[in-house]
Order: sequence, then C-alpha cells, then structure tokens
Amino acid sequence: MLTPVATMQHAGNTTARATKRRRVTVVVMSTPLMPLAEAAEQVDYAATAFLILCASLVLLMTTPGLALFYGGMTRTKSVLNMMMMSFGAMGVVGIIYVLYGYSMSFGTENLAGVIANPFEKFGLAGTDAVINPFGYEGYGNIPELAFVGFQLTFAVITVALISGAVADRVKFSTWLVFAGLWVTFAYFPIAHMVWGGGLLSGAEDGLAAAVYGVTDGVANVAPIDFAGGTVVHINAGMAALVLALVVGQRLGFGKVSMRPHNVPLTMIGAGLLWVGWFGFNAGSELAADGTAALVWVNTTAATCAAMMGWLVVEKVRDGHATSVGAASGVVAGLVAITPACGALSPLGSIALGVVAGGLSALAVGLKFRLGYDDSLDVVGVHLVAGLWGTIGAGLLATSTGLFYGGGIDQTVVQVLVALSTLVISGVVTLVIALALKATIGWRVAEDVEVAGIDQTEHAESAYDMNSRGGRMGVSGFGGHDDTVAESTSTKNLEGASS
Repeated sequence: MLTPVATMQHAGNTTARATKRRRVTVVVMSTPLMPLAEAAEQVDYAATAFLILCASLVLLMTTPGLALFYGGMTRTKSVLNMMMMSFGAMGVVGIIYVLYGYSMSFGTENLAGVIANPFEKFGLAGTDAVINPFGYEGYGNIPELAFVGFQLTFAVITVALISGAVADRVKFSTWLVFAGLWVTFAYFPIAHMVWGGGLLSGAEDGLAAAVYGVTDGVANVAPIDFAGGTVVHINAGMAALVLALVVGQRLGFGKVSMRPHNVPLTMIGAGLLWVGWFGFNAGSELAADGTAALVWVNTTAATCAAMMGWLVVEKVRDGHATSVGAASGVVAGLVAITPACGALSPLGSIALGVVAGGLSALAVGLKFRLGYDDSLDVVGVHLVAGLWGTIGAGLLATSTGLFYGGGIDQTVVQVLVALSTLVISGVVTLVIALALKATIGWRVAEDVEVAGIDQTEHAESAYDMNSRGGRMGVSGFGGHDDTVAESTSTKNLEGASS
C-alpha cells in the first residue's frame, strides 16, 4: 500500500486536481493509507486497465525501444552486446524488484527517510489489496500489483539507460553484477526518497520541509517530479558519467571514427521510445483523467520543440540537420518534460523542450573536450536534459513557478533535490564501480575490443558477412583480403597490442 506521504507527493506533482470532488479516505498522515473495506470491491477498472497498458508501454521503451536506439548507434561488431545490456538489465532488475525492490521503494516502514524496509513486502507479500493514490472514495482504486508492475518497468529502464555510456568495452558478466548492485543501492533509495515519502519528498521530515517549513504534516513547498526527472534521468545520467570515468575510454577514442552503424535502427528506436514515453508520463497520473490528457499534450509539445531545437543548433554549428540529431533531440525533450509534465502548460512545455534540445545538442560535444568517453551520450542527453527539466519545473510550473509569479521558492527546492540526487547517485556509483574494477574487472581484452565484443561475449554476430561471392569485408564490401586489411588497419589505429 502507498503511504499517505506518497499519496500526497502524487497529488503535489500536478496542479489539475480541482475538477475532482475531494473526499479524503485517510485523515491521520502518520498512518499507512489503508484501503476502505468496501473499496476492495470497487476497483476502478478504467484506471486499472489504463495503468496496465501504460506499464506495457514503458516495457516497450526498454525492449525493443532503447535496445534498438542504442544498438543502431554502436558499431557493427558490438551491436548485439549493446542490445543484450538492455535485455540483461530487464532480467536482473525484474527479479530483484519482485524480491525486495518494491518494498525498499514503496514500503510503509520508512527507515531514516532513505529506504523502506526491504523485508516488509519481500516477494510482494501483502500486495493483493486495492490502493488509492488520490484519496477519493470510489475514484482511482487500483490493485496494488498494477502499481508494482508499473514501477518495475521504471527501475528496469533506468538501469538500461546507463549502459550507453560504456558501449563496446565492458564484460557482460560485470554489467549484470553492476545492474543488481546499482539498482539496490542507488535506484531504490532515491525512488523512496523522492516518491515514497523519504528525504527528497514533501514529507514533514524531508529536505524541502527543513528549508521552507511544514503545514499539516506536508512541506510548504513540495518538490515536483511527476515521472522521474530525478529518480530516473539525473540518477542514470550521473551514474553514466561516473562509470565512463572509471571504465575509461574506448581504444581509439578521438582517433578512430566511431559512427553509428545503422541509423534507421536508431530512428526506429527513438520512435518506439516516444510512443512508450506516453505510458511513462501519462501513466504516472495512475488514472485516465484530465491530468493524464494534459501530460500527453505536454509530452508531445516538449518533444517536438526539443527535436527542432537540436536540429537548429546542428544546422547553425555544423551546416547540417541530421537524422541522429533528430532522434537524440526527441529523447532530450522526453527526458526534460518527464519531471514537469503535470505542472506545466502546453506553452511552457514548448519553452522547456526547445531549451532542452539546444542544451543537449551543445552538451554532447563536451566529452571530446573533457576526455570522458560517454559512448552514446547518456550524460549529454539524460543528465543535462534531466537537470534542466527538474529545475525548469521550478521556473515554469503554472501554480508555483517563478515565471508565473510563484516566487523563487519552488526553483530553490528543485535545485536542492537535483543536487542531492547528483551527489547520492555519484557516490554510490563510484563505490560500486571501483569495487567491481578491483575484483572481477570491467574491461574486455584489447584484442577482443578491437575484433568485436559480440563474438567473444556472446559467440554471435549481428549480421551474416558471408555470401556466395566470398566473405564480405568489414565495410560490407570486398573479399577476404579486404577484411584482413581493414581489421589490421583498425587494430593499429585503436592502439591494441599485436
């Protein structure tokens, strides 16, 4: 069941509550949100069906959406490994979430505002009841298991996002171990702190309450994170930056062209991510209502604006508007609107999106200047756009935003929550990454990286390079001699030992 603070946090993420007649089912904020006896027989089937559909859409975002998006951007010799990192994240995180992840994130036994008791609902014990995230009798009653499934997909894709920062060069086994450790010590605690009534929520003992005070057990200025700007994108983006630094650069980084091998795959993946994101954002309302409709429109408006913002920067800077840029701009817009989608107007969403697209288009080039190899621009897109979207909510929220006359308080809270997430995620990721580096190791051998990680890690190749006319070259043309020459040339350029 959801705690009262979690229910309050859900309500506080949006300003479109006035259309419902409020009848509070729980008055005492210090007790768990227990379902009414009669509520167990009054499931809101529309809300339940909506949430199950949205959970399925979020699942689509990881496999195949993210797998195709990332897979197309890698080189031919590592595309399968890249896609397997998304599938592997799903396998590991899906099991852990059922065992103790949901309990750690949304259990009712709060432990110092950092996590909930992982054993309270271990194996999803006691989740067969009906919950109500709104506090209205007869409206929005959903099975708790529907909420479990929805949140499980968020945990999966957050871990999978990180994989883009270390493409081409890490052991698959180490990645799987990292996925289990990181989701346990970084994702679940931050999910609880933001959404489960912890330190980064609007709870009376949270950070926002400490800064601006409390009224009736709720922070006077509650953080806004409708669907995961902090929990998902800042969290994953910061982890990606730390992991890229610990693992190190790919062989030949900055010397060898590492262009996407299949741009159509990336475009298809971006399209699937966009479709799935409606489940991500609108589904976070947990009901098919007016707020969900607003979120859908805001998500679309911001994403369109971000794509155009990215393309304008490309055109001015490089002279060309690229398809990879369009796909990346789409993702930047989706990331930015995620925390703010329930609190902005459509016009505010356009403003948020166009800035997100431009900022991310500029940020992806920082890795070459600063020397960190964020292979598929997780930092440039998810961290940068996630930070902007979270802080931008404090500027553009129609009820409390600075640009709407709400003063600076909301913006200050948003900055504090974003910075707290950065620190927590960065420190936890650094400890895990260094521990794995010192024990089982991150990198594959140099000759494996040069030849292609797919063959060694998975004993497969994405494309059949054999034809009746002889073995095709690395570029897809020529015979066996061309392949050998290309491989040797690339090997020398990438600096691997002979």
